[in-house]
Amino acid sequence: MAGQFVLAIDQGTTGTTVLVFDHDGNIRGRDYSEFRQYYPRPGWVEHDANEIWSVSLGVIGRALSNAKIDARDLNAIGITNQRETAVLWDRHSGEPVSHAIVWQDRRTAKYCDELKAQGLEEAVRAKTGLVIDPYFSGTKVRWMLENIDGLRARAMRGEIAFGTIDSWLVWQLTGGRTHATDYSNASRTLLYNIHDLRWDDELLKLMDIPAAILPEVRPSSAIYGTTDPGRFFETSNIPVSGIAGDQQAALFGQACYGAGLAKNTYGTGSFVLMNTGTKPVLSRENLLTTIAWGIRDEKVEYALEGAIFITGAGVQWLRDGLGIIESAAETEPLARALAGNDDVYFVPALVGLGAPHWDPYARGTILGLTRGTTRAHLARAALESMCYQTRDVVEAMERDSGIRLKELRCDGGASVNAFLMQFQADILGVPIDVPEVAETTALGAAFLAGLATGFWSSRAEIDRKWKLARHYDPEMDEDERTRLHDRWRTAVDRARGWARD
Repeated sequence: MAGQFVLAIDQGTTGTTVLVFDHDGNIRGRDYSEFRQYYPRPGWVEHDANEIWSVSLGVIGRALSNAKIDARDLNAIGITNQRETAVLWDRHSGEPVSHAIVWQDRRTAKYCDELKAQGLEEAVRAKTGLVIDPYFSGTKVRWMLENIDGLRARAMRGEIAFGTIDSWLVWQLTGGRTHATDYSNASRTLLYNIHDLRWDDELLKLMDIPAAILPEVRPSSAIYGTTDPGRFFETSNIPVSGIAGDQQAALFGQACYGAGLAKNTYGTGSFVLMNTGTKPVLSRENLLTTIAWGIRDEKVEYALEGAIFITGAGVQWLRDGLGIIESAAETEPLARALAGNDDVYFVPALVGLGAPHWDPYARGTILGLTRGTTRAHLARAALESMCYQTRDVVEAMERDSGIRLKELRCDGGASVNAFLMQFQADILGVPIDVPEVAETTALGAAFLAGLATGFWSSRAEIDRKWKLARHYDPEMDEDERTRLHDRWRTAVDRARGWARD
C-alpha cells in the first residue's frame, strides 16, 4: 500500500482540517480541530502560529488513524491555507516573533488610506491585481517591522523569515530546510508582480520591507522538499509537493480549468473565483485579479476574485456571540420555519466589507427588527446575507469579464445547507451545482500535490473524477429576486462608513 494516498492539510481561519485521499479522489480519512482566535483590540485578529502547527500535527495523526494507514503510506502532501495571514519567525530558532496577523485584521486601515491619498492605488493594482486594503499581508508585515522592538534591524540582517501560513507549514514539515511559497499565495501579499512573476522592488521600497525576509516563489504543483523525520511522525522523504491558497485550491478542486468557469466556497468568508485563462483581466469593478495557480512547465493561469469577508463567521457569531443557536446546522430548520424574511436584513460587516465595496469602516448592521422578530429571523438573515453578497460579486464579475455566468459550482461547509443553496440559486437566477466531495479546497491541494509526483497523470484525469451531488435550479420569479436584492443594497448603504473617525 506504500504511496497509495495523498494527504491534504487545509489550514483555515478557525481550524485545521486534514483529509486523506485515494487515487479515485475518495476521502479515506479525515479529522478537524479548531484553534484559538485572539482579539486584542477592536478590529484586530491574531493567531498563534505555534498552536496552528501543533494542532495541525494532531489532526494529521488522527486523520491517518481514521484512514487506517501509516504516514509511510503517503505518496505526497498538499497544503492549502488561509492566504493573507502574515507570520514572521526567527530563522535560527524557528520561533514566531509575535502572533500572526490574520487576514481579517483591520489595524493597517489608516496606512492604506495614506497610500490611497498619495494616488498609488492604480499603480499598485496594475502590478498586483489587488486593491489597497488591510486584507493583504504586505501592510501587516510593515506594521510588525514598525511596531515590534528591534525587529527591523534583525530583518535587515537576514535573521527573520516572512511567510503566509503555507510557508510556515512547509518550514515546519521540512525541518526548516525550505522557505518557499507558491504563485497563488505570493499574489496575495501586495508585494508581488503578477505579470513579471517576481517580488516587486518598487513595492518593497514603498512599504520598507527588506527582500531578505521573503520566501522563494515556486509553482503550485512542484516538489518543495521532503518531510523531516524529527518533525513528521519519524518519517522522511514524503514529498511536500502542492501548495495553493485556499480559494485557488478550491477552484482547482472544482475542476474549473477553462476560462469562464466559476466557483464559490462558503467558509469563514466566501470567495467567488472565475478562471480567466493565461491572461490576467484587470478589474474595473473593485474585484481582484489574482494568480489561480502555476503548474510546473505550464503557463501561469489567472482568476478574477470577489472576496466576501464574513459569511460562515456570521453564523458563528450567532452561536458564540449571541448564543441563539448551538450549531450551524440549526440555521436551516430555523430559516425554513418562516415563509419569508419579513424584511429583516443582516449586513455582516463585522470586519468591514470586502468586494465589491472595499469599506474597512463598515460595521455589522441588522435592519427591520420588530417585536415579532425571533431568532429564526436572524438565522435566516445570516444565511440570506451570504447569497446577497455572492450576487453582488457575481454581477461585478460578469461586467468585468463580459461572460454571463451559466452556473456556479459551490463548496465548503455551508454547501450542505439545502435552504442556503436553493436561495443562492434563486437570488442569482442561475443553477447551483454542489460536488460529491464538498471539501474541494483540500481536494485541490491533494490534486496539485499528486500531479507533481505523478500520482495523477494530468488535469484531464482529475477532471473525470469530479462528481455532482446536488443540483439546484432557480425557482424565484424575477420581480421577487429584484425586490429582495434592492432591499439588501439599501441595508448595505446603512452599514457603510460607520467606524470612520
